[in-house]
Amino acid sequence: MAEATDLPGPVDDRALDEVVTFTSELIRIDTTNRGDDSCRERPAAEYVAERLADAGLEPTLLERTPGRTNVVARIEGTDPSADALLVHGHLDVVPAEAADWTVHPFSGEVRDGVVWGRGAVDMKNMDAMVLSVVRAWARAGVRPRRDIVIAYTADEEASANDGSGFLADRHPEFFEGCTEGISESGAFTFHAGPGMSLYPIAAGERGTGWLKLTAEGKAGHGSKVNKANAVSLLSAAVARIGQHEWPVRLTPTVRAALTEIAALHHIRVDLDAPGFDVDELLGKLGPAAALVEPTVRNSTNPTMLDAGYKVNVIPGRATAHIDGRMVPGGEDEFVETLDRLTGPGVDWEFHHREVALEAPVDSPTYEKMRAAVELFDPGAHAVPYCMSGGTDAKQFSRLGITGYGFSPLKLPVGFDYQALFHGVDERVPVDALHFGVRVLNHFLRNA
Repeated sequence: MAEATDLPGPVDDRALDEVVTFTSELIRIDTTNRGDDSCRERPAAEYVAERLADAGLEPTLLERTPGRTNVVARIEGTDPSADALLVHGHLDVVPAEAADWTVHPFSGEVRDGVVWGRGAVDMKNMDAMVLSVVRAWARAGVRPRRDIVIAYTADEEASANDGSGFLADRHPEFFEGCTEGISESGAFTFHAGPGMSLYPIAAGERGTGWLKLTAEGKAGHGSKVNKANAVSLLSAAVARIGQHEWPVRLTPTVRAALTEIAALHHIRVDLDAPGFDVDELLGKLGPAAALVEPTVRNSTNPTMLDAGYKVNVIPGRATAHIDGRMVPGGEDEFVETLDRLTGPGVDWEFHHREVALEAPVDSPTYEKMRAAVELFDPGAHAVPYCMSGGTDAKQFSRLGITGYGFSPLKLPVGFDYQALFHGVDERVPVDALHFGVRVLNHFLRNA
């Protein structure tokens, strides 16, 4: 077999230089999304659109709200009978407090072979890799087998109403023929122990159920007995929800992940055996258990409380917010359980809700992703997994597009990639970006 670096293709030194430059320069464009409509992705959208146009494409800028800009472009494939593939990445990032960082979060500094800044892993790195690959193709006159639709979106870090939701609902014509898509949070190196490198490729996402709880009580003096205290009612409900032990619900993706990861640990499992204990199995999988543990159940984590305005005044209302996540197929159980746990005197509603996703792990596209990663990191193992959170793939699923998480990075031992999502000192190694460009180029050309 040919060495990965010797394979024919358009990835040249310029492509490798550009991916670092693009990642750094995109980080310098502050696209902080606080969820309050203050974000403006347009400067980043214009940046990527200009570079797509330089590659001979015809990018379209689309907005629901002024300044909340999305970019869509299509590359024509060589096989007109093939279904199109969507490649999407978001341009917004979560907030960062500069005082907490080693370097300024919007400096895009390249230091000691690492690019620093907010968005370095979530997900301006992938945005830059796609730009680098597309421009390398244009220089070499290369076309992919199937049409590829590239979408850079706004608002992924909040509701996606100005981003992928807007595109899916108002501009489906740009995605005609797309049956599958790839985006963030997959195909990164996960060091599962000495000599064991895994590349989890996402084939599912838990659904989003962000909840608002409201307790209505009787206002009064803090010194008086009050059986209708809204704070007491609410806090009891929040405690019940936070302490609830959700039952195990193994989806096809999670079952595949458990089976493959267990086999790599030389553990034979029968997931359908009477008395099978998933927690016992996870305890035998070492660090790799972290890839699966968050997705074997629904979950509800209390995150926000709001009540009262003076210590000696009992308020008439109290509210709380819960971050809920639902495994594919677990939505009905989620609703029924919340109705029971909230109890009398406390109402609840979905503050934000999005569907859970499941994608086949035996599809030709999945096998090509697996093969591309393992080609460029021989001895590693690509494995399926389900994301504990969600991506823009939820909104694009409205168009019948099956979504996978595939933004390849080869990472050194000790580099905690998942902890850097929304974390302090977010950064990405230059070598990881180079690996990603090579893998993406190989996969996208043959997908």
